[in-house]
Amino acid sequence: MNKKIIMIFTGLLIVILVGGYFIIHYFKRQQQETTIEEYTPEEEITEEQNRQTIVSLYFLEKETNALAPEARLVDIKEIMNTPYDKLVNMLIEGPKNEKYTRLLPENTKLNKTYLEKDMLYIDFSNEFLNYNKEDPTVKQNIIDSLVKTLTQLTEINSIKILINGEENEEFNEIYTLRSNT
Repeated sequence: MNKKIIMIFTGLLIVILVGGYFIIHYFKRQQQETTIEEYTPEEEITEEQNRQTIVSLYFLEKETNALAPEARLVDIKEIMNTPYDKLVNMLIEGPKNEKYTRLLPENTKLNKTYLEKDMLYIDFSNEFLNYNKEDPTVKQNIIDSLVKTLTQLTEINSIKILINGEENEEFNEIYTLRSNT
């Protein structure tokens, strides 16, 4: 009788183990099938959105009186042909955000930009010299704004500022990104 109970118990145990294995396997397969669904975005990316990129322009933050980046969404077509001109002109236009202030003097015009090796030459009109010369930080902020904005482009490591195509004694250096800014 003992052998009969052991045999029934062993058979029952085998049935439970085999049945459990198939039940677990079935539920795992069901779970995998439900989690692998195709993702469908709620909104399609438009052609307009696909052609835009973000650039950072550096302006003076009014509250901290320090340079800070202002992110702008720009059409890639606008920036592809003349990226240096576009970025400098955006700096001339000034910030869109009210917490920043313009650094380049009003009525400044960009005559042209050109790249030689890894140095960008920026040729401004005379109005570029109309900054507050009594405050030495103003000139440095203008330089840092130009350098930080333009050296984001990998091909530029330094800038040289010209006034009406010529070197000017006020801006006669080659400016690079300072390690402490």
